[in-house]
Amino acid sequence: MKKILFVLLILFAVVALSAIRIGVFEPLTGAFAAGGQLTLKGIRLANEMYPTVLNQKVELIVLDNKTDKVEAANAVTRLIQVYNVSAIIGSYGSSLAIPGSEVANKMKVPMVGCSPTNPLVTKDKEYVFRVCFIDPFQGRVMAKFAVETLGAKTAFIIQDISSDYSVGLAHYFRNAFIEFTKNSKSVVGVASYQGGDQDFTAQLTLAKSKNPDVLFIPAGSYGDAALIMKQAREMGIKSIFLGGDTWEVPEIVEVGGNAVEGAYFSTHFDEKAMTTEMTKKF
Repeated sequence: MKKILFVLLILFAVVALSAIRIGVFEPLTGAFAAGGQLTLKGIRLANEMYPTVLNQKVELIVLDNKTDKVEAANAVTRLIQVYNVSAIIGSYGSSLAIPGSEVANKMKVPMVGCSPTNPLVTKDKEYVFRVCFIDPFQGRVMAKFAVETLGAKTAFIIQDISSDYSVGLAHYFRNAFIEFTKNSKSVVGVASYQGGDQDFTAQLTLAKSKNPDVLFIPAGSYGDAALIMKQAREMGIKSIFLGGDTWEVPEIVEVGGNAVEGAYFSTHFDEKAMTTEMTKKF
């Protein structure tokens, strides 16, 4: 009987070892939780659709990086050293993906980002990849849309100074907006805040005094963007709101209410994209 149990334990161990472990580090709590939860749903769906690779089970090891840069780096370290994952997926939020990517690249474990758009996520990193567009492209697209479609001649930017994503996207939008308007003074101002702030009176007072055609808000968190838009309308600001891909969560409407009506943002989904056999399933 003992021999049988011993053999069974060995067999179970072999089966466990044969599973391909994929590490996932996403912000499941904290300011970026809405985006992190959506990303995780997509990852789990992919795992359900493709549960095996080369007849080996794919097992997801999911850790919460808590919307914290240090936690993000620690999560990747744990996935590699404790769980011995073969590859890593993450993270929503470039400011979280960047420290995670540095660890993964140093330890030579492949990492793929679903949505981190800042170029620094993959720059000079042999083992780090992404499946989304990057901020130089995103910022340029929004600037072109503002000028050529909306007819904007002036813009004001409100950026989250604590977010690599926000500062980077603001930079790329500013340069492109100046290029498309052919006016070095077309960006009439840039104001900064710290992620998580609740009162944007100072930034919006400055913005209102400039009376810009568009107000570009590349917030690291949808919550910040929603509050800025809500407070802007309460202050009587009439500018058209523009944002980036962090706005693509339904919660922004819940927080911003009627203030988000008529706003525009860039996103990864394109309804005009060619329909494939895979997309027909959705």
